[in-house]
Amino acid sequence: MTIRAVVKGVGHYLPERVVPNAELETLVDTTDEWITSRSGIKRRHYAAEGQTTSDLGTRAAQAALADAGLTADDIDAIIVATSTADLTFPSCATMVQGALGMTRGYAFDVQAVCAGFVFALNTANALIISGQVQRVLVIGAETFSRLMDWTDRSTCVLFGDGAGALVLEAATGTGTTADRGILSTDLHSDGRLRDILYVDGGTSTGTTGHLRMEGKEVFRHAVEKLAETAHLALDKVGLSGGDVDWIVPHQANIRIIEATAKRMQVPMDRVVVTVQDHGNTSAASIPLAMSIGKARGQIKTGDLLVAEAIGGGLAWGSVVLRW
Repeated sequence: MTIRAVVKGVGHYLPERVVPNAELETLVDTTDEWITSRSGIKRRHYAAEGQTTSDLGTRAAQAALADAGLTADDIDAIIVATSTADLTFPSCATMVQGALGMTRGYAFDVQAVCAGFVFALNTANALIISGQVQRVLVIGAETFSRLMDWTDRSTCVLFGDGAGALVLEAATGTGTTADRGILSTDLHSDGRLRDILYVDGGTSTGTTGHLRMEGKEVFRHAVEKLAETAHLALDKVGLSGGDVDWIVPHQANIRIIEATAKRMQVPMDRVVVTVQDHGNTSAASIPLAMSIGKARGQIKTGDLLVAEAIGGGLAWGSVVLRW
């Protein structure tokens, strides 16, 4: 008997305000053509004044619970992947827990920037297969628009706000790759590369800070490391790119997504792409894409998915799961 962490429900939430590239043309020295050609992004969502990361995460969690046919008190733990928590402490996850009215279990945050949801899935999987919990609500939620330097046109046009969530539940499997649930994970980080993608604020400066990025270096590392981690995760369970029904990548840049798919020898019609509508929502982008992919009718029960992401740290990793 093998215990698997199986997806029971999925949901997402996007703030009401939609910001097309044309609006950004009025704020910074840029054009729709420039943004689209370099990133594939056409629009993104921004949180309203007073709307917090935990607000977005709570709405996504409610959608995932509804999809699963569960209530908050059916959940044993909440893990929120975010780099934009409402406060330094307490955690965003405990704020979501309170907002959901969840009176049992525990909640905590995971911070691995854009790779955060992959790291959170790995953590949830470990809790479930070790028998510590039965159900985990895994959320990616971000308000990255509040970290932008609006004088830096190379970064401020790329990011958006949103949240996505999965409910994972313990289930018995056969121990083969035919099982539903998380089949393998692969995680990495390299702190020597921290200066190519970071926020220049925190306790060391006493400020929130702004996002800083060396775009060419990040692009180079992303293409190389994303394909590598996906192959490593597949290799762990004796699978290859040809077995994959859907790649659900971190939605940072269409050129990175295309280059990674090519290296994995997976055609683009088997890649879930939402970057054009949401921009880079950091840790929220993979669960957002999973929820959108299911809603579109792309992702179906039994499909084999590979989710992969890279973010500041650098931190990167992948998850192979059967939906």
